[in-house]
Amino acid sequence: MRGLLPALGAFLVLSACTAEVDAPEVPSPFAACDGLSGAPAAGGRLPDVALPCFTGGTEVRLRDLRGPAVINIWASWCAPCREELPVMQGLADRADGRFTVIGVDSGDRRSAAADFATDRSVTFPTLFDEGKKFADALGVATLPATVFIDADGGMNVHRTAMDVDQLIEQMKKHTGVTVTR
Repeated sequence: MRGLLPALGAFLVLSACTAEVDAPEVPSPFAACDGLSGAPAAGGRLPDVALPCFTGGTEVRLRDLRGPAVINIWASWCAPCREELPVMQGLADRADGRFTVIGVDSGDRRSAAADFATDRSVTFPTLFDEGKKFADALGVATLPATVFIDADGGMNVHRTAMDVDQLIEQMKKHTGVTVTR
């Protein structure tokens, strides 16, 4: 018993000195990534990159994403992305199960991305790519970039920001899906 009290005292002192206070995590504004990938799409040409869902859980292998789909690569520090991301949310709001819209937050800090998305009411499923693996695999040097995937797995990479009308035009051209304002 005598040896136990000093050991307990030392433990309490050391634990008080080494205890870390975790900063509260910023809650994710994004939807979960459940069901984003399944069997590989026929003829899929996306790079074989797997990224974690921003909300946590399992990784999503982008090559397995079925089209028609839109993947928007963005970052909170990117001024054109800040303008375009709400336009992408508008597209996601009009999907009605006809296509999928996902984001890839690239080269960003989680807290900055979550804060920005919360401020702009962006909620579509988003993957977190701090190391820019997906953008690098596509040869994308500047953001934003948007990848359009048709029903057969064909893809087209659009390398500049778009407004609503441009996005609607690109959807029709590259996925065959008509979207209205």
